Amino acid sequence: MKDTKQTFKTRLSQPGLIVAPGIFDMVSLRLADTFGFDALYMTGYGTVASYLGLPDAGLATYTDMLNRVTAMAGMARTPLIADGDTGYGGLLNMRHTVRGYEAAGAVAIQLEDQEFPKKCGHTPNRRVIATEDMVRKIKVAAESRSSSDFLIIARTDARTSLGLDEALRRAEAYAKAGADILFVESPETEDEMHRIGRAFDLPLIANMVDSGRTPVLSREELESIGYKIAIFPITAMLASVQAMSNVYATFKQQGSSAGIETPLYAFSDLSKLMGFEDVWAFEKRYAETK
Repeated sequence: MKDTKQTFKTRLSQPGLIVAPGIFDMVSLRLADTFGFDALYMTGYGTVASYLGLPDAGLATYTDMLNRVTAMAGMARTPLIADGDTGYGGLLNMRHTVRGYEAAGAVAIQLEDQEFPKKCGHTPNRRVIATEDMVRKIKVAAESRSSSDFLIIARTDARTSLGLDEALRRAEAYAKAGADILFVESPETEDEMHRIGRAFDLPLIANMVDSGRTPVLSREELESIGYKIAIFPITAMLASVQAMSNVYATFKQQGSSAGIETPLYAFSDLSKLMGFEDVWAFEKRYAETK
């Protein structure tokens, strides 16, 4: 089995934008894993929604999320970046979280400077902790990992409540504290994105949330600004929910799927995706005889 942590760290040093689509459950994980992406992004918003049916507002516990990281990273062939929220508590919790995510098989953990309970990055009323408190968290995170190939992503949510200048100051402090990748959340214009790109030498993440606070730009535009990783946390989930909504509306209106207009993934292809071919091969090899 290949070392996904080393694979991802090597790719990070190479030219070109890393596109990391969001995955939110085991079906989306298995499907995205077939496309040959450089990385996948386990979205907190989507994972909490699909796993618990709840908003991404600090309601999921460390145990909830570690369960998902373990399942997803254990199945994926593609390097998995995982959302670690605020580290689920104080400094001791941060050490425990980093060790748990690394052991589970993620290649990087995203940690943010919000107050607890945290909120999704493109929603209002987010509050951040003091810079020096987050600096201590990042230092603990960097020191707690067993391998430097497991990367620390430091995210600041300060732009929305305190402005871009404060967000840039925080990101610089987090870089000095030991972060490997910087994530300035929710810039609101292309000019702000360019300021972020000019400010740092470390790899930068662009969070492309459809209908969110940040402009969604092309690959070429993101590369020219200086972003290294583009995550698309909920695009696939939005498409899935829209398709399901259309299907359920058809059932309600027509009482059947006959003549349904929504494009459907072939049942035979879904069975293959879920691994039934392996089941059938196993049963053929070990068929019981009476």
